[in-house]
Amino acid sequence: MRGLNGVSVYLLTASIEDSSIDVGDFFKGPLPGKFLKLLGYLALSRVGTYIPLGGVNREAFLGNLDQNSLLSTLDSFSGGGIGRLGICSLGIVPFINAQIVFQLLGQIIPKLQELQRKEGEAGRKKVLQWTRYASVGFAIVQAIGQVLYIRPYVNDFNTEWVLSSVTLLTLGAIITIYIGEKISELKLGNGTSLLIFTSILSYLPSSFGRTVAQALEDGNYIGLAAVIISFFLLVLGIVYVQEAERKLPINYASRYTVRSGGLQKSAYLPFKVNSSGVMPIIFSTSSLALPGTIARFTGLAVLKNAATSLAPGGPLYLPTNVLLIAFFNYYYTFLQLDPDDVSEQLKRQGASIASIRPGKTTAMFLKNVLARISVLGSAFLAVMAAGPAVVEQVTHLTAFRGFAGTSVLILVGCATDTARKVQAEIISQKYKNIEFYNIDNDGGFR
Repeated sequence: MRGLNGVSVYLLTASIEDSSIDVGDFFKGPLPGKFLKLLGYLALSRVGTYIPLGGVNREAFLGNLDQNSLLSTLDSFSGGGIGRLGICSLGIVPFINAQIVFQLLGQIIPKLQELQRKEGEAGRKKVLQWTRYASVGFAIVQAIGQVLYIRPYVNDFNTEWVLSSVTLLTLGAIITIYIGEKISELKLGNGTSLLIFTSILSYLPSSFGRTVAQALEDGNYIGLAAVIISFFLLVLGIVYVQEAERKLPINYASRYTVRSGGLQKSAYLPFKVNSSGVMPIIFSTSSLALPGTIARFTGLAVLKNAATSLAPGGPLYLPTNVLLIAFFNYYYTFLQLDPDDVSEQLKRQGASIASIRPGKTTAMFLKNVLARISVLGSAFLAVMAAGPAVVEQVTHLTAFRGFAGTSVLILVGCATDTARKVQAEIISQKYKNIEFYNIDNDGGFR
């Protein structure tokens, strides 16, 4: 299963839905070993953020970082790696930027779109390999941009220091990308999202501590209470929407089930309201950061002005962020689930959506359903992105900005996704003889 918060749709038989799972089931089979490997990879990914670049006045840099809200948000994605100027401070961002480019190119270049959607696992592996190469290029560019950005805080800025720092930052990004792929192979969650999950979780105590310190210093106890209450309401709202789904009734010509000992005639096909998860927000945040990264590299005044306008608090930040989220959410929804392919697979399995003719009619129906769902998902993600800024204006507490709705959505999304995958793993171990179909991100039954 792939996708940042597990963008997957399951056709579960009734026997699986009624299955009961207890704690003891977790310790049967390969799950304990997989979790130990997962924890080891996540711990290894954090080591690089605590190995700093040499020859930099980190105290002065941290003072500047607190005044840059966009960098503060990216710092939360790296688990404080940017603030510490760690060799892995670029984190997984270069790989995300490369994914954005290839997904956009897929809409422009027909052959690339065929590789992504129609050539199966071989095509996806080829695109993934190209994405890896592109991520190295992005890592080099971003490393150079970061080195130039911290130049005022470097004790001895010379060619040797620049080359060594760019090399270390690039290698740190490559190592992080490799760790992310190894995590994905465990099938307990998407490696990219779990790395960001770990970084944000490690950033939470310091972020919340700064908020409390600011509130106590200003005597803003009501504002602090409002932030805490809004945080819990935000978590509840995210959990509710993440679990919401549209169920389409499915009729089978014939299917044998273990529970009934006979033929199953119907089931359902569930579509998540927020089927694209946190990826649109991550893509949007990375896209908004690109002008600033390129501006630091080129020094162009136009890009500097654009970066200022697109930074949190800037005049173009909110509308541009909402539009990018809507675009990426719509695009990512259809990228993960191809209605034509799902329609074809349903037809092959002898299944059909109730009251809908198989074939092209089913494909058109699924396209309309996904389009309407993507609108609801975009509205939800826009509220997640804009809501914390409104809370900040009301409470006058800005230290919490680095850990906003995006971060909470990633935390909740990754946690629920991992829990679902663990549950699916346990069920598949307990009921080896039950048919289990997974419509993966590319819309194919497996």
